[in-house]
Amino acid sequence: MTDSSEFGTFGMYREVPVGDMPAEMKDAYDTTMKLRGQVPGPHKIWLANPALSKTVVPVGAYYQTRSTLTKAEIEIATNLVNARWLAVYSNYEHEMIGEEKGGLAPEKVEAMIAGLPTSFEDARQQVVYELASALVAPRVVPKGLYRRAKDLLGDAGIVDVTMLLGWFTGVSLTLNAFDVPSNAVGLDQ
Repeated sequence: MTDSSEFGTFGMYREVPVGDMPAEMKDAYDTTMKLRGQVPGPHKIWLANPALSKTVVPVGAYYQTRSTLTKAEIEIATNLVNARWLAVYSNYEHEMIGEEKGGLAPEKVEAMIAGLPTSFEDARQQVVYELASALVAPRVVPKGLYRRAKDLLGDAGIVDVTMLLGWFTGVSLTLNAFDVPSNAVGLDQ
């Protein structure tokens, strides 16, 4: 017989209803709502560690509002790193986001998720694709690729790509640790 207590509301994670949250968790929830307008995906799980949640949520919010990268460039890197970690929830979400909000062609998003080669006519998108592909492979970033990335993105853009890959590695591994399925919804709060 299966112990139903091991199953949660969002994958294996059992969310705490807002009205039942301890003060520190509620504060982290409020911080996320203020910065994101919602508590999406892994943010639901990060509330279990309120101090860490309040530390990492601003990073994700940065990519929503202040990044040097375009939405398409963000989604290129995001889809590559999610695919690398086989994170079904974030792959599912960002396949749609990449197409709908990032304006990427469905066949390009599908290729990135499936680990197939693709290319982009836009030079910045292409260099983001190449840089992110090298870093998630993992491979060494050759000098020529670095130079192209520096010319097109600048140092700030290269930092944006690398930190975005780190951010979504954390997202993907969180979702994988709690076995969050592709169509998970969680509590509506």
